[in-house]
Amino acid sequence: MGKKVALITGGTRGIGKAIAEKFAQNGYTLVLNYARKASNAEKTKQDIEEKYGTEVKTCKANVGEVGQIQQLFKSTEEAFGRLDVFINNAASGVQRPLMEIQEKHWDWTQDINAKAYLFAAQQAAKLMQKSGGGHIVALSSLGAVRALPNYAVVGVSKAAVEAITRYLAVALAPMNITVNTVSGGAVDTDALKHFPNRAELLEQAAKRNPAGRIVQPEDLAEAVYFLCTPAAFMIRGQTITVDGGLSLLAE
Repeated sequence: MGKKVALITGGTRGIGKAIAEKFAQNGYTLVLNYARKASNAEKTKQDIEEKYGTEVKTCKANVGEVGQIQQLFKSTEEAFGRLDVFINNAASGVQRPLMEIQEKHWDWTQDINAKAYLFAAQQAAKLMQKSGGGHIVALSSLGAVRALPNYAVVGVSKAAVEAITRYLAVALAPMNITVNTVSGGAVDTDALKHFPNRAELLEQAAKRNPAGRIVQPEDLAEAVYFLCTPAAFMIRGQTITVDGGLSLLAE
C-alpha cells in the first residue's frame, strides 16, 4: 500500500492551495492541476514539498475539455497507480449583468464549472475503485442559491455542481465513494487583490459576519478535509456551507 493520493483541480493557488496544504499536512501525496501559470504551479510544488516532505506532481490541463480531463487522470494513474481523494476546485466564469450574457459566456462557464465536474468524477471513480473507494468533494458558492449581482451564469453553474453532487453520491455509493460539496461565502483570496478598495471590503465583510471575521481559505480546507475522513462516512450528497453564518442574515 502506497501513500494516499489526492488530486486537486485548480490546486496551485487560493482555496485550492489551502486544501492542498491541508492534505499534505496529513501525509497525502498530491496531484495539483493548473490551467495557465507553470511558474506559479512550480513554486507551490516546491513550497509544499519543502514544508511537508510529501511528493507533489503538477499537471497542466484545461478541465473544460474532456480529453484533457482524461489525460489528467491518466497521468495520475501512471505516476502513483491510485487515487483516494478528488477535489473539484477549479472554477472560472463570466460575471456581468444577466441581459449582457452571450452564448460563449454561458458555454465557457458551464464547461469549466459543471461539465468538468461530472466527467472528472467519472474518471476519479474508475481510479478509486482500484484501491477500494475514496472521497470526492466539490467547491460551490452562495450564488448557487442566492441571486448575487452579475453572477447569474456562475451561480447557475454552481447550482449544477450541487445537483451533480447529489447524483454522484447515490451512483458512487456502491463503489465505497463519498461525494459532498463545500460552499463558501465571501473568501479572502488572491482574486480580491485586484480590487482597489480591498481593505475596506474585507473590513465591512468582517463586521457583517456573525463569526466576527471573514472566511479564510483554510476554513474551507478544514471542511473539505473532514469530509474525506472516516468521521464523515455517513455524510453523502450534502452541501456544507462555511460562511461564519453570513447567509443566515436577512439583508
